[in-house]
Amino acid sequence: MSLSMYVITVSPIIRSLTQLRQILEKASDYAEVKKIDPSVLINARLYPDMYPLKRQVQIASDVAKGAVSRLAGQEPPKFDDVENSLLELIERVDKTLAHIHSFTAEQIDGAEANTILLPRHDRTSTFTGLTYLTDFVLPNIYFHVTITYAILRHNGLEIGKNDYLGDVG
Repeated sequence: MSLSMYVITVSPIIRSLTQLRQILEKASDYAEVKKIDPSVLINARLYPDMYPLKRQVQIASDVAKGAVSRLAGQEPPKFDDVENSLLELIERVDKTLAHIHSFTAEQIDGAEANTILLPRHDRTSTFTGLTYLTDFVLPNIYFHVTITYAILRHNGLEIGKNDYLGDVG
């Protein structure tokens, strides 16, 4: 039995972004109830040399939309990084999820051996479709969603492991 590249790509990305969306909604409600300026949360960092929450969400979005696009042999859409509120970050996640949902299994299945070129800051990385997914995409999405979770938890939002994982099993 072989695994479907679509299933091992799209399912975990949708799950992570859906949970990210729910965490951001809770953060928005939390800021309103506690009368916290939402900009405090979206600009919060775990450590001074780390990106703020809003950049963590933007990167998770970029990696996710880039993954399905590149695996389907398409150029990823460009989203401007202009979000300055929790609601705008939620809208970005919604836009990313809509993009991901626009792909079919037929577009992604069979991409495990395809060459994926990933432009980065000072170089271009070359992957097979499978190593792109397993070594770059999923670890990056999990990292940036986890950091978003940690920033919000550090700032008092009462969330737990189930908020990160969602309904499992």
